[in-house]
Amino acid sequence: MTETTQPSSDGGALRILSVAPTSFFNDYGCHVRILEEARALQALGHDVTILTYFKGNDVPGIRIIRTTPTPWRANYEVGSSRHKYAFDVLLAIRLVRVLARNRFDVIHAHLHEGALIASLLAWPWRVPVFMDYQGSMTDEMAQHGFLKPGHALATRLWRVIESLAERLPAAIFTSTQNAADGLRARLPMARIIPLIDGVGVSFVRPDKLTRTERAALRERYGVPRDADVAAFLGLLARHQGIDHIIEAAALLRDRRPNLRWVVMGYPGENGWRKKARARGVDDLVIFTGRVPYDRMPEMLGMGDIALAPKLSLTEGSGKLLNYMAMSMPTVAYDTPAQRELLGDLGTYAPVGDIAAFADRVDTLLNDRTAWRAIGSGLRGRAEAYFSWERGARTMTDAYRAMLARARG
Repeated sequence: MTETTQPSSDGGALRILSVAPTSFFNDYGCHVRILEEARALQALGHDVTILTYFKGNDVPGIRIIRTTPTPWRANYEVGSSRHKYAFDVLLAIRLVRVLARNRFDVIHAHLHEGALIASLLAWPWRVPVFMDYQGSMTDEMAQHGFLKPGHALATRLWRVIESLAERLPAAIFTSTQNAADGLRARLPMARIIPLIDGVGVSFVRPDKLTRTERAALRERYGVPRDADVAAFLGLLARHQGIDHIIEAAALLRDRRPNLRWVVMGYPGENGWRKKARARGVDDLVIFTGRVPYDRMPEMLGMGDIALAPKLSLTEGSGKLLNYMAMSMPTVAYDTPAQRELLGDLGTYAPVGDIAAFADRVDTLLNDRTAWRAIGSGLRGRAEAYFSWERGARTMTDAYRAMLARARG
């Protein structure tokens, strides 16, 4: 980037640096939130730059600055591993260089790592840092197996680091109201702003496919023409409940032989196929592999109902908004984040109760009149309450209030 002029903070366009400690862009929830926030802010006339790891896909219309690769392996794909420490060090070095050469009004830092790095390093430039909170870092590390059960000392250490990352920023945006309430209980002096996950309702809509196109797409993935389809699209991580989908398919095999469970996403789909084969449902559970974000609406168009067996009690669940915008009745585990989005139109099972989850799927498929009414209601709810345009105004108002406070 070249040197920029002094930014405006008194009503003009804002210069925003989005710090994303991940391999942006890839086709799953956290990255979609980062992308849609940037697009919505740009639509209001603001200037957005995303600082991220070396790997990832470029996005047309979005300015992206990347770190250098790790010296020992340039093509390493970061995940829940110790290599992430090296990626974060490289991100910190790049952040200092970017701040030294450019001027920004605010830094919008994603996840705990981004908030911690930005808050510590941006201090000399007096740039306010806003944290984008998407769930407990320590809980997510445990769910991914990075923190082993029984390692109490390591867990306590990461809780301290997590707490520090939450206390340093000027304000915290949360992806759910439930997360905002939880943070206010722990951080009563912090400025907490709910920034609920959104959806582009003009892009994600149920008329993306004609009936002929839908039939052809189903045939391509081996779905019988007259089958019912329960669809999942997202990251194929264990805490997303992928094994629960496989178990539910096994439970309903005799009751619903005409039901296909279409699981869309990555990584590790081959491993999940083996699990489905071991449970004797590999003919019923179809794994499509990775779905590019721009093809997401048409792929969801294969489904009749949607599945959300997410087990995390703290993370958001932005994929539900895509289901809602597609008018798809959704069976979900009854977590605070999922109930916050679906409201009374969700079909819920107790968290982790696979038998109840399977029963809810069976019951929903029994009543097609109710099924269509629920889908229409969910679409209306997405349009009324969860547009990213609304979210962009929330962010802009928070930025300007903080800048005004700093000037005062």
